[in-house]
Amino acid sequence: MWTVPRPNYSTEGEIMVNIGGVRVALLGDVLQRYPESRLAELLRCSSSSSQSLELISSLCDDFDASRKEFYFDRDPDAFKCIMDVYYFDEIHIKRGLCPICFLREMEFWRIESCVLDECCRSDLSEKEDELKDISDKVKVILEDLEVERCSTRIQRCQRSVWRLMEKPGSSVPARVIAIASFLSILLSALVMCVGTIPELQVKDADGELMEHPTLEAIETTCMMWFTVEFLLRFASSPHKLHFILSVMNVIDFMAIAPFYVVLSLTYLSSTSMMELTNVQQAVQALRITRIARIFKLARHSSGLQTLTYALQRSLKELGLLLMYMGVGIFVFSALGYTMEQSHPETMFRSIPHSFWWAIITMTTVGYGDIYPKTTLGKCNAALSFLCGVIAIALPIHPIINNFVIFYNKQKVLESAAKHEVELMQLQDNRDGRKESRERMESMESSP
Repeated sequence: MWTVPRPNYSTEGEIMVNIGGVRVALLGDVLQRYPESRLAELLRCSSSSSQSLELISSLCDDFDASRKEFYFDRDPDAFKCIMDVYYFDEIHIKRGLCPICFLREMEFWRIESCVLDECCRSDLSEKEDELKDISDKVKVILEDLEVERCSTRIQRCQRSVWRLMEKPGSSVPARVIAIASFLSILLSALVMCVGTIPELQVKDADGELMEHPTLEAIETTCMMWFTVEFLLRFASSPHKLHFILSVMNVIDFMAIAPFYVVLSLTYLSSTSMMELTNVQQAVQALRITRIARIFKLARHSSGLQTLTYALQRSLKELGLLLMYMGVGIFVFSALGYTMEQSHPETMFRSIPHSFWWAIITMTTVGYGDIYPKTTLGKCNAALSFLCGVIAIALPIHPIINNFVIFYNKQKVLESAAKHEVELMQLQDNRDGRKESRERMESMESSP
């Protein structure tokens, strides 16, 4: 470590700093606006002859005693933004600077993050969320790579089953299982629809229509597959509580449970423990819950998952759409009811009854079951569907834009997570080769 004679600092309220080759002269009265900052403390140290060189050296990378200049190996562009806090009491992050890196610059210069402008805080929050998403994706990838590192055979088997059921891209068998599950969902939905065709139904002993036995056999086979799949996923899940509370797993359970409830009710009715009429009504009510199986497709479709997340991000736009439509429906239904009262054969019997006409008109569906017959009523109808087109079109573009942004963002985050894992593996390989080289050198040097 180099040493220099103790400099004779002057008490003038000014210091010269060199930030990455850019020299800046700073006045003391300006720096004292934030006395806890690094530059303010450096000013106090440079103005006092009793301060030690170690303290000054801890505040900067280097300094020139003769020129009274302090050197910092920092980003000069970021420092230009840091200087704004001393003059304007707020900081704006310039375009091209990483918000996360700039936050580290603020920590180095000891400037509180509360001085950031509101627009820059939102960018910083967005970047932090992206880093969190990347960290979560990296954690998932690393968990998939830790199958061989499990200590016991049971843990390795559990992890392998989990990858087989939850990670279609991990291996060919996992992809085959995912395709089989996808086809089972489609087949079950098709059987549910075809089973309602009267020509394909059969009559039971009481003369009531029921599903064809072949369709019931296909339905039972699909439900057995769904049950085995759900139980294997639950048994191999590393976090059982998180598995139970997951929305998609709740949907899976809701799609499976009615089948076994129907079997239980059928068994109870056959043993005369319940009246047959009550059982038939309960079974009929539970059959409609089979439509929940179609939501299982979201597990195998990243597009559907992205659409769901995009709609969650677009709740504000959806709320505006519903508000526009609600106001329009109320206004035009009231006007339509009032204008149609003069016609003897009016179809607008009340304002609530006119709501249906306003809904199908503003959405440009127009079933024709209710329509105006007066001239003013027709003008009101024309104005209502024009306003409906405008009300629907305005929030649609932000919703589509949110979907595109979120979809592209997820692709970028997945690529970033894979790149981060590759860098971590490369670093581990380098460390491993370095340790092996050092071990061999130590063995060769030993007698």
